[in-house]
Amino acid sequence: MNSYVSFPELGWTLPISPEIVSFELFGLDITIRWYGLLIAIGFVLAVVYAFRRVNDFGLKTDPMIDVVLVCTVMAFIGARLYYVLFSEDRNDYFSNPITILQVWNGGLAIYGGVIGAFTTALWMCPLRKVDTLRMFDIAAPGFLIGQAVGRWGNFFNQEAFGGNTTLPWGMTGSWISDTSNRLSGYDHDLPVHPTFLYESLWCLLGLLVLHIVSKKAYKFKGQLFSLYIMWYGTGRFFIEMLRTDSLYLGSMRVSCLVAALSVLGGLVLFLLFRSRSRETPADLFAAEPVPAEGVEPTDEAATEDEITEDPVEETEEEPHGTEN
Repeated sequence: MNSYVSFPELGWTLPISPEIVSFELFGLDITIRWYGLLIAIGFVLAVVYAFRRVNDFGLKTDPMIDVVLVCTVMAFIGARLYYVLFSEDRNDYFSNPITILQVWNGGLAIYGGVIGAFTTALWMCPLRKVDTLRMFDIAAPGFLIGQAVGRWGNFFNQEAFGGNTTLPWGMTGSWISDTSNRLSGYDHDLPVHPTFLYESLWCLLGLLVLHIVSKKAYKFKGQLFSLYIMWYGTGRFFIEMLRTDSLYLGSMRVSCLVAALSVLGGLVLFLLFRSRSRETPADLFAAEPVPAEGVEPTDEAATEDEITEDPVEETEEEPHGTEN
C-alpha cells in the first residue's frame, strides 16, 4: 500500500491518493486530483444554495451570475497570491515567477480567496446594480459550504493537520509519518490532530447557524456577512494554533493574526450595520418575489384586474345602484 491514511485507535486504514486518475490527452499528461474536484463541488453547492434563495434576498439571477463569475476568478487569484506572499518559499517564487502559476504543485490559502472575492464584489455589485450587502449576506452561507467541502481535499493530500494527539480520532498516514517531509513540530511516529476535519465541521455548524438566522432572525442587511466573518475567524484562530504547517510572518502565525482581526472587524461591522438599520427603515427583502428578467405579468394577473374593474363599470350605468 503506497499511500494511506490511518486512524490507529479506531482500527481504520484507508488506501487513498491525492490523485483520482491520470491520462494522456493530445500529448499532454492530465491529472485529476481530489483537491481540485472537491473545491469544484463545494463551489457548485454554494452557487446552488445562493440561486435557490435569490428571491428571498430580493436579488435578480442574471446580474448575480456576473458578480459570482468574476469574484470566483479573483478569489482563486487571491488565494494563490496570499499563499505566495506568506510562504517560506516566497523568494523562490519571485526569483522564478512562472512557478507562481503552477498551482497544481500546491499552495492556496482560503483567507486570500475570501479577501479576493469580497473586495471584487465591492466593485462588481455597483457595476451590475446588485445590492452589495444583500449579495454579501447570500454569499456568506455559500462560503461556509465551499470551505466545509473543500477542506476534505486536505484529507486526501494529507496536509493541514495538527500536532500529536492521543484522542481516539488521531490520524496518521504515509505522508504524515514520512520523516523526509519538511514539516516539524510533531512526532512522525504518533497520530496527529485532523485539523482539516475540525474546520470542516466548524463550517458546517456555521452554515446551520446562518441559515437559521436568515430564516428566523434576519433583521438588517450585512448581518449574515458580519456573523460569517466572526464565526469563521473564531474557529480558525483556535484551529490554526494546532496546525503544523502555518504560514508565518516572522514568529507570528499569519492566519491567527488575520482571524483575530476578522473577529474584531466583524463585530464592528455588525454593530455598524445594526445601527444604520435603526436610523433608516430596513428594506431587507423585496415586497414580492422578483420575476425573472424579461418575464411579463401573467395573464391571470391581467384577468384579475379586468374582473375587478367590470363591476364598477356596471354600477355606474345603473341609476339605482348600491351605496358607494
